[in-house]
Amino acid sequence: MTSPQPTSPATRRDRNQHRARRWVPYIGAVLLVGLLVAGLSPKPVPVEMAPAAWGPLRVSVNEEGKTRIKQRYTVSSPVAGQLRRIPFKSGAELRAGDTVAIIEPVPPSLLDARARAATEAKRDSAAANLAKAQATRTFAGSELRRFQKLFDDKTVSVQELEMAQMRDTTAAKETAAAESGLREAEAELAQFGIGASSNEVACVPQEIRSPTNGQILKVYEESARVVAAGTPLVEVGDPSNLEVVVEVLSRDGAMIAPGARVEFDQWGGQEPLLGKVRLVEPAAFTKISALGVEEQRVNVVADLVTPLEQRRNVGDNFRVEARIITWESDRVLKVPAGALFRQGDQWATFALVNSRAELRLVKTGHFSAAEAEILDGLKAGDQVIVYPGSRVRNGQRIRPITL
Repeated sequence: MTSPQPTSPATRRDRNQHRARRWVPYIGAVLLVGLLVAGLSPKPVPVEMAPAAWGPLRVSVNEEGKTRIKQRYTVSSPVAGQLRRIPFKSGAELRAGDTVAIIEPVPPSLLDARARAATEAKRDSAAANLAKAQATRTFAGSELRRFQKLFDDKTVSVQELEMAQMRDTTAAKETAAAESGLREAEAELAQFGIGASSNEVACVPQEIRSPTNGQILKVYEESARVVAAGTPLVEVGDPSNLEVVVEVLSRDGAMIAPGARVEFDQWGGQEPLLGKVRLVEPAAFTKISALGVEEQRVNVVADLVTPLEQRRNVGDNFRVEARIITWESDRVLKVPAGALFRQGDQWATFALVNSRAELRLVKTGHFSAAEAEILDGLKAGDQVIVYPGSRVRNGQRIRPITL
């Protein structure tokens, strides 16, 4: 029996290399499959995360408002006359009773010769009409007495007697009308007599006084000129006694109660002004928005409670941004409002669980512009996806990002 020949080192090396080359295709196939799986598997979706946390929450109605003086007075001319130049400018300080304007009444225009002749002719015509009416009444009275006697003797009928009574009554009414016409003509003629007695009528200047303490808000007529009775001259008010009028949607106005706290921003100072709702007007009105949409709005009137020393530069018709607080709490579980969306008839959100999105149905409470109260479905510390959109689905891998 022959013994095996010993293999040389070169032979053993060739055999090992041959066996190694046999595994190369299998290893390449495994790597290819791994690359395909890695390439075709969905990548984690980058999302913004926010925690559910305990904190304060405030529900408010935010709208633009406008300041106005509570009591403003328009001082007008009580008579027609020559207005002297008003020496005041807007902002001038006044006290009740101070003279703000002086008016010299214009004397009544005198009747000329033609007007006098026409008036005298009217008076004479009225006197003639009165004489005619009196004569007619005298005749009607005597006729009535005659018919009454004939009726008592049963010579005339009842109808003839009633006709005589009617003529007597008509004559009496015509006499009264003629007397009124004569008095009117004599009164017009008397005006001429007053004017003829003097070339000038004594005119006492009328001093127009301020009805209240405050400042002049607006001067309507500054220069001297002739004005008619009732012409507005100046507007007076107290700028320290301000209120704010805010136009809100009627559905928001229904949630606002008198006494609600209000904060006013963008008025020109660093700190917001504080106010309190005094009145929600009972009647709404229609207003066209900037987009051309009809809106039902209602005025909410709020008093300023910030001390006058901190708002001296705020005047009438100044613009402010009002934040009317309708509800607030110091400690609620809340999440960003952008993390919630409708799932059927319920609210839902996506929570982060093991690097995947998990759909959670939640029960909500109050909503503010940026946050929402969570009553059930989440606990403090849970991470939720903000603005998930259509790219996030239940069970999908996600990757939190930091903004």
